[in-house]
Parts: sequence; structure tokens; C-alpha cells
Amino acid sequence: MFSELRSRSPDPGLGGVWLYEVCRTGAVTVLREFFGAEAYHAERVPKEGALILAANHQSYLDPPMVGGMAGTRHCSYLAKAPLFSFKPFGALLRAINCVPVSGDGGDAGSIREIVRRLDRGHAVVIFPEGGRTFTGAMTPLKRGILLLVKRARCPVLPVAVEGCYDAWKRNGKPRPFTSPIAVMYGQPIPYDELMKDGPEAALERLHREIDGMRRELRAMLRRQTRGEYPKPGAGDQVS
Repeated sequence: MFSELRSRSPDPGLGGVWLYEVCRTGAVTVLREFFGAEAYHAERVPKEGALILAANHQSYLDPPMVGGMAGTRHCSYLAKAPLFSFKPFGALLRAINCVPVSGDGGDAGSIREIVRRLDRGHAVVIFPEGGRTFTGAMTPLKRGILLLVKRARCPVLPVAVEGCYDAWKRNGKPRPFTSPIAVMYGQPIPYDELMKDGPEAALERLHREIDGMRRELRAMLRRQTRGEYPKPGAGDQVS
């Protein structure tokens, strides 16, 4: 039992792995019970090795959705530096693999730490749009993800979330038991394949694959709710 649990993270220390698993289980339970969360193709997430999970960003629900429902794999996350100012909470965030970032996440210290974790075989969740959407639709991806990809030279896994915008809009309050939410995992893209046509083509491919899965989830959720959710709007447009 302990060896199986320990295998979920490349870092030593059963205590940290156990704490992550407790928090992950609690978060996923809340997502399923209060927001009707479902995951599709989590089996596509490699069980080991350096990996960047690149997802669209709709709400505060996204990090536990993307990382928490990625099978048994433990992930690292980025969190805004002010969240670490309260020491007990900051200690908890660090214990569950969060990396503090300043500004838009492009500070040198956080990038070094992310690359260090990737070098050790971690899976890192990032949101390359740079912030939560105001409309539910995707926005252009920031070039910062290319810096990480070039330095880590690891596979990138496109991931899409949908329904989270309706469940918890930016500058709004969470609305449980309304819009169901879902996450879908794509196929890992090896570094050489992603970058073969240059950085701009790599960004375009990631955007296209993520948004394609997002719109697929959107159609599925509409069928489940007989067209009620997600609400019609900018999210229906091809980004």
C-alpha cells in the first residue's frame, strides 16, 4: 500500500504524499458532489516522467479539476505569492506542491523552481492564457509556456475544462448545484513534435487542441442539461 502511494510522486517523503492525497481526495469529492464534476480520458495522463499539463482557465475550480482528477498522478501548481503570506496557509500550499509566483507568473525564481521540478520528473499544471477568462471563451496563449517547454524539453498534455465559468464566474461567487463541470485530457505531445514547426505554430496547436476539447465538453454538457448549461454566449465561439 505504502509503496503504491509513494509511487505517485517523484519526491521522497511519505508524509507529503499522504497530505497531498488527503487534500486531493477532499477536493475531488467537493467537485463531484457540489458541482457534478466529471473527468474524461484521465488514463491519457502518463503515470511518471516530466510533464506539463496546459489548460484553459475559467475559474478558481480549474486547478483542483485539472490536477486532482488526473488519475493517481500528483501534480505541482502555481499560486500567487500573496497567498503564502499567512505562514500556516503558505506551509500547507507548499506541502501540496504549490510554487509561489509574482505578477503574471513570469518571475525568474518561480521559473527556475518549475524547471527544477520538471527535471526531477514532476507533472506541472499551468494555465498559459495567463488569467481567468471574463467570458468563458479562450484567450490567446502567452509565450511564457514556450520558455518552460524549451528549458524542460518535456511533453505537453493539452487539457480542457468547461462549465467552470458558469459555476464560478470571474468576480462572482461560486454557484454549486447549477452548471455541471468537466475536464478532458488530450494526448501528450512530445517536445520535438510540438516544436517542429516553430514556436508560433506550437502555440497555435496547443490553443487549437485545448479549445477543440473545450467545445466538445460544452456540447456534452449541453446535452446532459437539455441545453440549459453552459449558457449561450462567447464560449460558443471558436477562439
